[in-house]
Amino acid sequence: MNFNIPLLRPVRILLFPFSLVYALLVFLRNLLYDKKILSSTSFNLPLISVGNLSVGGTGKSPMVEWLICQLRNDFEIAVLSRGYKRKTKGYALANPGSTALEIGDEPMQFHTKFPDVAVAVGEERIFAIPQLLHDRPDTEAILLDDAFQHRAIQPGFNILLTEYNNLYTRDWFLPTGDLRDEPRSYRRANVIMITKCPREMSNGERAEIKKEISPLPGQQVYFTSLDYGEPYHIIERYTTHLTTNHEVLLVTGIANPRSLKQYLLDESKTYYEMAYNDHHIYSIDDLREIKRKFQGIVSDKKIIITTEKDAVRLVKFDQELRDLPMFVLPIGHHFLNGEAQSFLHLITNFIQTFKR
Repeated sequence: MNFNIPLLRPVRILLFPFSLVYALLVFLRNLLYDKKILSSTSFNLPLISVGNLSVGGTGKSPMVEWLICQLRNDFEIAVLSRGYKRKTKGYALANPGSTALEIGDEPMQFHTKFPDVAVAVGEERIFAIPQLLHDRPDTEAILLDDAFQHRAIQPGFNILLTEYNNLYTRDWFLPTGDLRDEPRSYRRANVIMITKCPREMSNGERAEIKKEISPLPGQQVYFTSLDYGEPYHIIERYTTHLTTNHEVLLVTGIANPRSLKQYLLDESKTYYEMAYNDHHIYSIDDLREIKRKFQGIVSDKKIIITTEKDAVRLVKFDQELRDLPMFVLPIGHHFLNGEAQSFLHLITNFIQTFKR
Protein backbone atom coordinates (compact mmCIF):
# COMPACT_ATOMS: atom_id res chain seq x y z
CA MET A 1 0.00 0.00 0.00
CA ASN A 2 1.38 3.40 -0.98
CA PHE A 3 0.76 5.73 1.97
CA ASN A 4 2.08 8.71 0.01
CA ILE A 5 -1.19 8.83 -1.93
CA PRO A 6 -3.04 11.93 -0.60
CA LEU A 7 -6.25 10.00 0.14
CA LEU A 8 -4.34 7.64 2.42
CA ARG A 9 -2.62 10.32 4.51
CA PRO A 10 -5.45 10.36 7.09
CA VAL A 11 -4.80 6.63 7.57
CA ARG A 12 -1.20 7.42 8.51
CA ILE A 13 -2.40 9.90 11.12
CA LEU A 14 -4.72 7.28 12.62
CA LEU A 15 -1.71 4.96 12.93
CA PHE A 16 0.12 7.45 15.17
CA PRO A 17 -0.01 5.17 18.28
CA PHE A 18 1.83 2.49 16.32
CA SER A 19 4.49 5.00 15.32
CA LEU A 20 5.11 5.73 19.02
CA VAL A 21 5.70 2.02 19.65
CA TYR A 22 8.01 1.87 16.63
CA ALA A 23 9.92 4.96 17.85
CA LEU A 24 10.44 3.32 21.25
CA LEU A 25 11.77 0.12 19.69
CA VAL A 26 14.18 2.07 17.47
CA PHE A 27 15.37 4.11 20.47
CA LEU A 28 16.00 0.97 22.54
CA ARG A 29 17.87 -0.73 19.70
CA ASN A 30 20.14 2.27 19.20
CA LEU A 31 20.68 2.53 22.95
CA LEU A 32 21.87 -1.09 23.08
CA TYR A 33 24.41 -0.37 20.34
CA ASP A 34 25.48 2.94 21.87
CA LYS A 35 26.06 1.26 25.26
CA LYS A 36 28.00 -1.59 23.56
CA ILE A 37 25.48 -4.16 24.78
CA LEU A 38 25.00 -5.05 21.14
CA SER A 39 28.27 -5.02 19.24
CA SER A 40 29.17 -3.67 15.81
CA THR A 41 31.76 -5.49 13.72
CA SER A 42 34.40 -3.66 11.71
CA PHE A 43 36.39 -5.17 8.85
CA ASN A 44 39.96 -4.81 7.69
CA LEU A 45 39.16 -2.88 4.52
CA PRO A 46 37.34 0.36 3.60
CA LEU A 47 33.55 0.04 3.93
CA ILE A 48 31.49 2.94 2.57
CA SER A 49 27.83 2.99 3.55
CA VAL A 50 25.19 4.80 1.48
CA GLY A 51 21.85 5.11 3.24
CA ASN A 52 19.14 7.25 4.78
CA LEU A 53 16.92 7.53 7.84
CA SER A 54 13.66 7.16 5.94
CA VAL A 55 12.10 4.56 3.65
CA GLY A 56 13.03 4.96 0.00
CA GLY A 57 13.10 7.83 -2.41
CA THR A 58 16.26 9.74 -1.45
CA GLY A 59 18.42 8.68 -4.40
CA LYS A 60 20.57 5.93 -2.87
CA SER A 61 20.89 3.89 -6.07
CA PRO A 62 22.03 6.84 -8.24
CA MET A 63 24.56 7.75 -5.53
CA VAL A 64 25.96 4.21 -5.49
CA GLU A 65 26.22 4.39 -9.28
CA TRP A 66 27.96 7.77 -9.08
CA LEU A 67 30.53 6.30 -6.70
CA ILE A 68 31.07 3.26 -8.93
CA CYS A 69 31.67 5.49 -11.95
CA GLN A 70 34.15 7.65 -10.08
CA LEU A 71 36.07 4.91 -8.26
CA ARG A 72 36.16 1.82 -10.48
CA ASN A 73 39.11 2.97 -12.62
CA ASP A 74 41.34 3.52 -9.58
CA PHE A 75 40.21 0.85 -7.14
CA GLU A 76 38.81 -2.68 -7.14
CA ILE A 77 35.30 -1.80 -6.00
CA ALA A 78 32.54 -4.19 -4.94
CA VAL A 79 28.90 -3.48 -4.04
CA LEU A 80 26.98 -5.31 -1.35
CA SER A 81 23.21 -4.97 -1.04
CA ARG A 82 20.49 -6.72 0.88
CA GLY A 83 18.65 -7.67 -2.31
CA TYR A 84 15.27 -6.49 -1.06
CA LYS A 85 12.20 -8.42 -2.32
CA ARG A 86 14.22 -11.01 -4.22
CA LYS A 87 12.89 -14.56 -4.35
CA THR A 88 16.07 -16.15 -2.97
CA LYS A 89 17.78 -16.21 0.42
CA GLY A 90 21.35 -15.94 1.63
CA TYR A 91 24.49 -14.74 -0.09
CA ALA A 92 24.78 -14.55 -3.87
CA LEU A 93 27.31 -12.99 -6.23
CA ALA A 94 25.81 -11.60 -9.44
CA ASN A 95 26.80 -13.45 -12.62
CA PRO A 96 25.85 -13.21 -16.32
CA GLY A 97 22.79 -15.39 -15.73
CA SER A 98 21.43 -13.46 -12.75
CA THR A 99 17.94 -11.95 -12.77
CA ALA A 100 16.17 -9.32 -10.68
CA LEU A 101 14.09 -12.07 -9.07
CA GLU A 102 17.28 -13.77 -7.86
CA ILE A 103 19.27 -10.79 -6.59
CA GLY A 104 16.79 -7.89 -6.39
CA ASP A 105 16.12 -4.99 -8.73
CA GLU A 106 18.71 -2.48 -7.49
CA PRO A 107 21.63 -4.98 -7.42
CA MET A 108 20.53 -6.17 -10.87
CA GLN A 109 20.58 -2.56 -12.07
CA PHE A 110 24.16 -2.16 -10.79
CA HIS A 111 25.23 -5.45 -12.35
CA THR A 112 23.65 -4.62 -15.71
CA LYS A 113 25.27 -1.19 -15.92
CA PHE A 114 28.65 -2.22 -14.49
CA PRO A 115 29.23 -5.90 -15.35
CA ASP A 116 32.95 -5.56 -14.52
CA VAL A 117 32.17 -4.63 -10.88
CA ALA A 118 31.44 -7.30 -8.29
CA VAL A 119 27.84 -7.01 -7.06
CA ALA A 120 26.70 -9.26 -4.23
CA VAL A 121 23.61 -9.61 -2.05
CA GLY A 122 23.07 -10.95 1.44
CA GLU A 123 20.54 -10.22 4.17
CA GLU A 124 23.19 -10.54 6.88
CA ARG A 125 26.02 -8.31 5.73
CA ILE A 126 28.22 -9.43 8.60
CA PHE A 127 28.36 -12.88 6.96
CA ALA A 128 28.15 -11.70 3.35
CA ILE A 129 31.29 -9.53 3.50
CA PRO A 130 33.70 -12.45 4.22
CA GLN A 131 32.04 -14.47 1.45
CA LEU A 132 32.38 -11.59 -0.98
CA LEU A 133 36.06 -11.19 -0.10
CA HIS A 134 36.54 -14.93 -0.57
CA ASP A 135 34.99 -14.70 -4.05
CA ARG A 136 36.79 -11.46 -4.95
CA PRO A 137 40.01 -11.35 -2.89
CA ASP A 138 41.37 -8.36 -4.84
CA THR A 139 38.57 -6.11 -3.53
CA GLU A 140 39.96 -2.84 -2.17
CA ALA A 141 36.72 -1.21 -0.98
CA ILE A 142 33.06 -2.19 -0.61
CA LEU A 143 30.06 0.07 -1.16
CA LEU A 144 27.27 -0.93 1.24
CA ASP A 145 23.94 -0.10 -0.38
CA ASP A 146 21.19 0.99 2.04
CA ALA A 147 23.17 0.10 5.16
CA PHE A 148 23.11 3.22 7.35
CA GLN A 149 20.65 1.69 9.84
CA HIS A 150 22.37 -1.73 9.75
CA ARG A 151 24.43 -1.27 12.92
CA ALA A 152 25.72 -4.84 13.16
CA ILE A 153 28.47 -3.57 10.84
CA GLN A 154 30.55 -0.48 11.50
CA PRO A 155 31.51 1.16 8.19
CA GLY A 156 34.53 3.41 8.06
CA PHE A 157 32.64 6.06 6.08
CA ASN A 158 28.91 6.84 6.25
CA ILE A 159 27.04 8.83 3.57
CA LEU A 160 23.58 9.88 4.76
CA LEU A 161 21.04 11.02 2.15
CA THR A 162 17.97 13.11 2.95
CA GLU A 163 15.52 14.57 0.45
CA TYR A 164 15.15 18.33 0.08
CA ASN A 165 11.33 18.10 0.23
CA ASN A 166 11.32 15.71 3.19
CA LEU A 167 14.31 16.40 5.44
CA TYR A 168 14.69 13.96 8.33
CA THR A 169 14.39 16.95 10.68
CA ARG A 170 10.78 17.46 9.50
CA ASP A 171 9.72 13.80 9.41
CA TRP A 172 8.22 11.34 11.91
CA PHE A 173 8.48 7.61 12.53
CA LEU A 174 6.72 4.91 10.53
CA PRO A 175 3.88 4.31 9.86
CA THR A 176 2.70 7.91 10.41
CA GLY A 177 5.85 9.33 8.82
CA ASP A 178 8.68 7.85 6.76
CA LEU A 179 11.46 7.58 9.36
CA ARG A 180 12.84 4.13 10.11
CA ASP A 181 15.61 5.46 12.36
CA GLU A 182 15.96 8.28 14.88
CA PRO A 183 16.78 11.75 13.54
CA ARG A 184 19.68 11.93 16.03
CA SER A 185 21.31 9.01 14.21
CA TYR A 186 22.58 11.57 11.71
CA ARG A 187 25.52 11.97 14.10
CA ARG A 188 27.02 8.74 12.73
CA ALA A 189 27.36 10.23 9.24
CA ASN A 190 30.60 11.54 7.76
CA VAL A 191 28.69 13.24 4.94
CA ILE A 192 25.10 14.49 4.86
CA MET A 193 23.75 14.78 1.32
CA ILE A 194 20.67 16.90 0.63
CA THR A 195 19.23 15.38 -2.55
CA LYS A 196 16.64 16.40 -5.16
CA CYS A 197 17.33 20.10 -4.60
CA PRO A 198 16.25 22.78 -7.10
CA ARG A 199 19.10 23.67 -9.50
CA GLU A 200 18.76 27.39 -8.72
CA MET A 201 19.02 26.97 -4.97
CA SER A 202 20.28 30.14 -3.28
CA ASN A 203 23.20 30.36 -0.88
CA GLY A 204 20.76 31.65 1.72
CA GLU A 205 18.53 28.60 1.46
CA ARG A 206 21.53 26.25 1.70
CA ALA A 207 22.64 28.08 4.83
CA GLU A 208 19.15 27.74 6.36
CA ILE A 209 19.08 23.99 5.70
CA LYS A 210 22.55 23.56 7.19
CA LYS A 211 21.40 25.43 10.26
CA GLU A 212 18.32 23.19 10.53
CA ILE A 213 20.18 19.88 10.27
CA SER A 214 22.94 21.22 12.55
CA PRO A 215 25.94 19.18 11.32
CA LEU A 216 28.55 18.22 13.89
CA PRO A 217 32.12 19.52 13.61
CA GLY A 218 33.78 17.58 10.82
CA GLN A 219 30.55 16.53 9.11
CA GLN A 220 30.44 17.68 5.51
CA VAL A 221 27.16 18.76 3.87
CA TYR A 222 26.56 18.61 0.11
CA PHE A 223 23.59 19.52 -2.06
CA THR A 224 22.61 17.67 -5.24
CA SER A 225 19.85 17.93 -7.81
CA LEU A 226 18.62 15.23 -10.17
CA ASP A 227 20.09 14.86 -13.63
CA TYR A 228 17.98 13.08 -16.28
CA GLY A 229 19.66 11.57 -19.33
CA GLU A 230 18.39 10.68 -22.79
CA PRO A 231 15.69 7.97 -22.70
CA TYR A 232 16.85 4.68 -24.25
CA HIS A 233 14.73 1.79 -25.54
CA ILE A 234 14.32 -0.90 -22.90
CA ILE A 235 15.41 -3.72 -25.24
CA GLU A 236 17.06 -2.25 -28.34
CA ARG A 237 18.92 0.45 -26.33
CA TYR A 238 18.66 3.18 -28.99
CA THR A 239 17.95 6.65 -27.61
CA THR A 240 15.23 9.18 -28.28
CA HIS A 241 14.69 12.81 -27.35
CA LEU A 242 11.76 13.75 -25.14
CA THR A 243 9.98 16.87 -26.36
CA THR A 244 7.05 19.02 -25.29
CA ASN A 245 5.06 17.40 -28.13
CA HIS A 246 5.20 13.96 -26.51
CA GLU A 247 2.35 12.42 -24.56
CA VAL A 248 3.88 10.04 -22.04
CA LEU A 249 2.60 6.96 -20.25
CA LEU A 250 4.67 6.81 -17.06
CA VAL A 251 5.07 3.31 -15.59
CA THR A 252 6.71 3.17 -12.17
CA GLY A 253 7.09 0.85 -9.22
CA ILE A 254 9.33 3.06 -7.06
CA ALA A 255 8.96 4.61 -3.61
CA ASN A 256 8.88 8.26 -4.60
CA PRO A 257 8.24 9.27 -8.24
CA ARG A 258 7.43 12.91 -7.34
CA SER A 259 10.55 14.42 -8.96
CA LEU A 260 10.11 12.30 -12.07
CA LYS A 261 6.50 13.45 -12.48
CA GLN A 262 7.58 17.07 -12.14
CA TYR A 263 10.23 16.49 -14.81
CA LEU A 264 7.60 15.11 -17.21
CA LEU A 265 5.31 18.06 -16.49
CA ASP A 266 8.13 20.36 -17.61
CA GLU A 267 9.50 18.32 -20.53
CA SER A 268 6.44 16.69 -22.18
CA LYS A 269 3.03 17.76 -23.41
CA THR A 270 1.28 15.67 -20.77
CA TYR A 271 1.67 12.37 -18.98
CA TYR A 272 -0.56 9.57 -17.74
CA GLU A 273 0.54 7.48 -14.80
CA MET A 274 0.46 3.78 -13.97
CA ALA A 275 1.87 3.58 -10.44
CA TYR A 276 2.71 0.24 -8.83
CA ASN A 277 4.08 -0.50 -5.37
CA ASP A 278 7.80 -0.11 -4.75
CA HIS A 279 9.75 -3.16 -6.02
CA HIS A 280 6.63 -4.41 -7.82
CA ILE A 281 7.21 -7.66 -9.74
CA TYR A 282 5.53 -7.19 -13.11
CA SER A 283 3.31 -9.93 -14.51
CA ILE A 284 2.19 -10.57 -18.07
CA ASP A 285 -1.22 -9.21 -17.05
CA ASP A 286 0.46 -5.97 -15.96
CA LEU A 287 2.14 -5.72 -19.35
CA ARG A 288 -1.16 -6.27 -21.15
CA GLU A 289 -2.76 -3.53 -19.05
CA ILE A 290 0.16 -1.20 -19.87
CA LYS A 291 -0.35 -1.89 -23.57
CA ARG A 292 -4.10 -1.25 -23.30
CA LYS A 293 -3.52 2.02 -21.50
CA PHE A 294 -0.93 3.09 -24.07
CA GLN A 295 -3.17 2.21 -27.01
CA GLY A 296 -5.90 4.35 -25.48
CA ILE A 297 -3.75 7.49 -25.71
CA VAL A 298 -4.93 9.35 -28.81
CA SER A 299 -1.74 10.89 -30.14
CA ASP A 300 0.68 10.23 -32.99
CA LYS A 301 3.59 11.24 -30.75
CA LYS A 302 3.39 9.06 -27.67
CA ILE A 303 5.88 6.93 -25.74
CA ILE A 304 6.12 4.92 -22.53
CA ILE A 305 8.64 6.04 -19.93
CA THR A 306 9.87 3.91 -17.04
CA THR A 307 12.80 3.95 -14.61
CA GLU A 308 16.01 1.92 -14.68
CA LYS A 309 14.90 0.19 -11.50
CA ASP A 310 11.63 -0.86 -13.16
CA ALA A 311 13.39 -1.83 -16.38
CA VAL A 312 15.32 -4.70 -14.77
CA ARG A 313 11.97 -6.15 -13.67
CA LEU A 314 10.41 -5.71 -17.12
CA VAL A 315 13.14 -6.99 -19.48
CA LYS A 316 12.02 -10.57 -18.89
CA PHE A 317 9.27 -9.75 -21.41
CA ASP A 318 11.91 -9.37 -24.11
CA GLN A 319 9.81 -10.34 -27.13
CA GLU A 320 6.70 -8.43 -26.06
CA LEU A 321 8.69 -5.23 -25.45
CA ARG A 322 10.87 -5.30 -28.55
CA ASP A 323 8.33 -3.49 -30.73
CA LEU A 324 6.79 -1.39 -27.96
CA PRO A 325 8.03 2.23 -27.63
CA MET A 326 8.99 1.80 -23.97
CA PHE A 327 11.96 3.93 -22.97
CA VAL A 328 14.06 3.98 -19.83
CA LEU A 329 14.89 7.37 -18.33
CA PRO A 330 18.33 7.36 -16.66
CA ILE A 331 18.84 9.44 -13.55
CA GLY A 332 21.88 10.73 -11.70
CA HIS A 333 23.13 13.25 -9.15
CA HIS A 334 24.34 16.73 -10.08
CA PHE A 335 26.38 18.43 -7.34
CA LEU A 336 25.48 22.06 -6.77
CA ASN A 337 28.23 24.68 -6.59
CA GLY A 338 30.61 22.35 -8.45
CA GLU A 339 31.38 20.40 -5.27
CA ALA A 340 31.62 16.94 -6.85
CA GLN A 341 35.42 16.93 -6.70
CA SER A 342 35.43 17.96 -3.06
CA PHE A 343 33.14 15.03 -2.21
CA LEU A 344 35.15 12.61 -4.34
CA HIS A 345 38.35 13.72 -2.62
CA LEU A 346 36.86 12.75 0.75
CA ILE A 347 36.04 9.26 -0.52
CA THR A 348 39.34 8.59 -2.29
CA ASN A 349 41.30 9.95 0.67
CA PHE A 350 39.40 7.60 2.99
CA ILE A 351 40.25 4.60 0.81
CA GLN A 352 43.88 5.55 0.26
CA THR A 353 44.64 6.34 3.90
CA PHE A 354 42.70 3.43 5.40
CA LYS A 355 44.90 1.66 7.94
CA ARG A 356 44.48 -2.07 7.71
